[in-house]
Amino acid sequence: MSDTLTTERSITEQPQPAADLKPRKTRRLLLSLLAAAIVAAGAGWGGYYYTTGRYFESTDDAYVSGNLVQLTPEVSGTVIAVNADDTQIVHQGAPLVTLDAADAQVALANAEANLAQTVRQVSSLYVNNAYYAATVAQRQSDLTRAQSDLKRRLTIAESGAVSGEDIAHARDAVSAAQAALDAVRQQSEANHALTDRTSIERHPNVQAAATKVRDAWLDHARNTLPAPVTGYVARRSVQVGERVAPGTPLMAIVPLDGVWVDANFKEVQLAHMRIGQPVTLSADAYGSKVKYHGHVEGFSAGTGAAFAVLPAQNATGNWIKVVQRLPVRIRLDQRELDAHPLRIGLSMAVEVATRDESGTQLGAASTTSYRTDVFSRYGEEANAEIERIIAENAMPQSSHAAR
Repeated sequence: MSDTLTTERSITEQPQPAADLKPRKTRRLLLSLLAAAIVAAGAGWGGYYYTTGRYFESTDDAYVSGNLVQLTPEVSGTVIAVNADDTQIVHQGAPLVTLDAADAQVALANAEANLAQTVRQVSSLYVNNAYYAATVAQRQSDLTRAQSDLKRRLTIAESGAVSGEDIAHARDAVSAAQAALDAVRQQSEANHALTDRTSIERHPNVQAAATKVRDAWLDHARNTLPAPVTGYVARRSVQVGERVAPGTPLMAIVPLDGVWVDANFKEVQLAHMRIGQPVTLSADAYGSKVKYHGHVEGFSAGTGAAFAVLPAQNATGNWIKVVQRLPVRIRLDQRELDAHPLRIGLSMAVEVATRDESGTQLGAASTTSYRTDVFSRYGEEANAEIERIIAENAMPQSSHAAR
């Protein structure tokens, strides 16, 4: 037994051949190099994260958003023309939908005729000022003559040349002339009360009639619906022959030159995010080779869950914590947007550089204003029509009477 153990020990202690030692050394070297590479990569990643990586927050839960301008009628009517369809571009002020304006045309004609008649009636008031002034002068002359006759009769009454009846008639003539003068003065003052401190154009009666013309003109003009903004037509639902009511959505217009990105960041990513920080973006539609640049414009006032149609009822007891996301609004560089247009709803990849924290998370008290002036011309055209009617029906001599 001992001889057998001695033999096995001797065999084990024999030196290994050089061919067996070489693979071992190679494996050790490779393992050492792999470990060194892992350590170096970890150190490099740690150094990158500490110096650069920790100052970036990214998400692919981001989508293009924009304004969706609804085209709705302000008056009821039957559609007789639709001048645009989905995917087509329309320019601001272009007529898109036309309604039957026959009834509105009749109402406008009646209002214009009423204004013309009112202007002529008011003009006659100013002409009457001159008439009453001449009548007052005539009645004053009659009174003066009657007073002179009475004075002469009283002078010769003592001589008996004039009877008492003649003197009584002279006194009655003076009273009648005085009464006629007082009456015409009252008429003149009443007419001046209707014309003083105003003109034909600003007379209340004319203004009331002009308001009816303006109202009828607007109703007539609103039978043509112009494009409020320049953009692309979407969601057209109106059809020729359809009877529409005020407020009925007919189509939408999307101005693609002012879109933005809503990036939904997790609440744990918002600690160092501020308004004004630079943002780099890419769109799935163009790939990672096309880069967009912008800046953080603002943060939503609540998470998506808070503004949902059916918000979570966490107080019911069936509660599971879910990391919430907050929409962050990002404004894009307009030149890059012109070069590579985006459509509403496209997916975006967003990366925010958070190194500069000088901004705030709550924006200052400012407002964004969206305006269109395509409807202002309706009022301008109505005013021009009213001025034309007044000019054609006002009497020229009335201006002299007013002065």
